[in-house]
Amino acid sequence: MMNVQNNKFKLLLAAGAVSMALTGCGGSDGSDGNPGNPGGPAADAIEVLHLDVTKVEYDNGTPTITVFATNEEDLPVIGLKDIEVKKVVQLLPQGATGAGNAAEWQYIGSQKTFTDHKDGNYSFTIEVEGYNPELTQRYNIVAKASTLLDGVTLVPQTEIAEDFSGEGYEPLYTKNVVSTASCNSCHAEGQKIYHGYTSVETCVSCHTQELADDKGKTQVAFNHLIHNVHNDAKMYGRNMDKSAETAHHIVQDNCQTCHVQSDELTEWGNWSRVPTMETCTSCHVNIDFEAGKGHSQQNDNSNCVACHNATWTAELHSQASNDKKALIDQYGLNVESTIDADTQAATISVQVVDASGAAVDIAGLLPMIQRIEIVTNVGPNNVTLGYGGKDSINAIKNGVLDAAAKIEEGKLVYTTSKDLQLGDEGADNETAFTFVGWAMCSDKGEFVNCDDPAFDGKDTDQYTGMKADLAFATLSGEAPSMRHVDSVNFTACASCHTTEFEVHKGSHHAGFVLSEQLSHTKDANDLPIIGIDACVACHTPDGTYAKGFNKGALEMKLHLVHGEQGIIKDCAQCHNDFNLDAFKAKGAFATSAVEVAPHVYETDGYSTPIAATCLSCHAADEENSDSVKAHVESQGAIINGAKDVANDAAQLETCFYCHAPVIEDHTAVKM
Repeated sequence: MMNVQNNKFKLLLAAGAVSMALTGCGGSDGSDGNPGNPGGPAADAIEVLHLDVTKVEYDNGTPTITVFATNEEDLPVIGLKDIEVKKVVQLLPQGATGAGNAAEWQYIGSQKTFTDHKDGNYSFTIEVEGYNPELTQRYNIVAKASTLLDGVTLVPQTEIAEDFSGEGYEPLYTKNVVSTASCNSCHAEGQKIYHGYTSVETCVSCHTQELADDKGKTQVAFNHLIHNVHNDAKMYGRNMDKSAETAHHIVQDNCQTCHVQSDELTEWGNWSRVPTMETCTSCHVNIDFEAGKGHSQQNDNSNCVACHNATWTAELHSQASNDKKALIDQYGLNVESTIDADTQAATISVQVVDASGAAVDIAGLLPMIQRIEIVTNVGPNNVTLGYGGKDSINAIKNGVLDAAAKIEEGKLVYTTSKDLQLGDEGADNETAFTFVGWAMCSDKGEFVNCDDPAFDGKDTDQYTGMKADLAFATLSGEAPSMRHVDSVNFTACASCHTTEFEVHKGSHHAGFVLSEQLSHTKDANDLPIIGIDACVACHTPDGTYAKGFNKGALEMKLHLVHGEQGIIKDCAQCHNDFNLDAFKAKGAFATSAVEVAPHVYETDGYSTPIAATCLSCHAADEENSDSVKAHVESQGAIINGAKDVANDAAQLETCFYCHAPVIEDHTAVKM
């Protein structure tokens, strides 16, 4: 028999708080569900573990839940040993803990002990404290990465959270502001985010406001913590010694990166609808509400919404990112390049186009153009001129046209001045490729004239990076050589960085954004493929400005940067395929350098391309780097040798005789 245990919020709840703006969603309908498959085949391998709460029953206020486990083939999984009800929480409605307060999850129990019914069903009887049948209960179940009872069959980490009414049926209301799918746009699906857990629902179930109040630490609550760890306004962590600089650089104060409107998230708009001191102080660190510092004095959240209504709050926090997107979308570039047969110089013409694709006279925009940088290199697959040998120019800077460039018929025209050293017809180094990035001076959502004499590009708030373009040309006039774009598609980059992310924005570069303007390849469905091949105009095999010191070749740099910052957990986060044949067109990479003067480096070692690419991740582990190097050298690789030696050996590496990496398992070998 069900026994209703009312908690201290009974009076508030009786007043009808549950009928507030929270709406129903998700959960089970309380039916018995799939009872398993007694006598049928059981899973003998588990690539994917599916969990579902199929039954919730109460006896005198004590819930017993049944969890059904299956693998990717819908076969029941028998013999789980590391599965638990991590948390049982119930939802105190908005205003229940105090006027103006957001809805809050309240911890009421957990359970590690269970009964395995040997048919895929597992039941947990959970001692709960403070259970209230008028509230929504959430059961957070975690199966840890482990094995079955046989000690052999691997089980992947799996987490679910399912909501039910106080009687075990579909809940009348719940709180789901941000989805795990939003988190997975940056954090690899199924890989731990923190504390070993992989879903936002698990995080929310632990990091409650109740826990923060008990510890006397506001930063523990999820609504404060999650903003803190994605914004570097202040440090975070157990000892307040961790910085969110990397995450902040990616998110760039764009609330809509995480707060995505979705029919599956009934409370997605909660972030602007229910402003609270606890949430706001995660980013606005110069405010002390109780002391009246930086804000009118207040002791609670009861008056927040009086000023901070939902529309105004959403507009205030979205305005900057929306303005930037609107500016970026106003214009694009169409870049063309031709080679003079006599001088072998490339002439590049840059046509600005509006949102409809119509040509725009660049002379009219000239006073507002912060920079147009034109970079030309040779050999898309095995870049020959290197970083120092490339032809590059800021053809326009702060509204001033460089003397080496001109405007003809509304286009910016520039002819390269360096010897491009073009190769024979059909060779990779017969192709010259040009990357053009640009930025426009801007203020408060509008383009403005670049008339500040002190402006040097370091104040990045004074301009907006715009869409870039890439052009190819050959001496013979035949089809150019193209770098492969089927290993990493820019959509993978944009899923985390967004299409408004301004690459290399600062005093040296325009902060260009990568977009459909860069598409020069079509897929099987005749849809444009936007690669990241433009980056090799600077990220050459010889490195970049610091030469071998920073392992600047694109194949290494991306692994290094994302690996050092703990972003890479799974190859599939970035790779849509591994084009192993691409290595057949590559030469040696600069991998080692010496400092010849303060902050000045000279390359003193080159490595064969496959080994260099692999070592960009594996050599980061100093404990194992020597053994990895010894292994690759035994397979014909050269590590930190002379450039000509490494170049000669570039096609002699035998790595792929045994290794057959795929994005699902880059350690795969041929048997």
